[in-house]
Amino acid sequence: MQFKNPSVTTVTAVFLSTVLLSTLALNSPASAQDATLDGGALYAAKACVACHGVAGKSPITNFIPKLAGQNKGYLIQQLKDIKSGARDNGQTAQMKGIIANVSDDEAKAIAEYLSAL
Repeated sequence: MQFKNPSVTTVTAVFLSTVLLSTLALNSPASAQDATLDGGALYAAKACVACHGVAGKSPITNFIPKLAGQNKGYLIQQLKDIKSGARDNGQTAQMKGIIANVSDDEAKAIAEYLSAL
């Protein structure tokens, strides 16, 4: 199938990669356990890197935010809001599947890691 609108292709690719990486992350609990509270390792193990890029600096599209250097409190709040459904815009549909498997402590560790970059 060929799309005339390149953004449809991009959104489709983002969605499919998110589904694939979510499945891989869910099926590899050992990697998540090994990364316990190491924000950088959790960032990779929880599949954040798939869309936000290495170290949160190079998202795969221009409508996915760069996270490196962002305020820790802001990041934590956004993750909580996406998880709870309080924030439901932009790419939050893809994020809900990922963040559902991130504990509050893991979210704090990831936020601390990203804010220090």
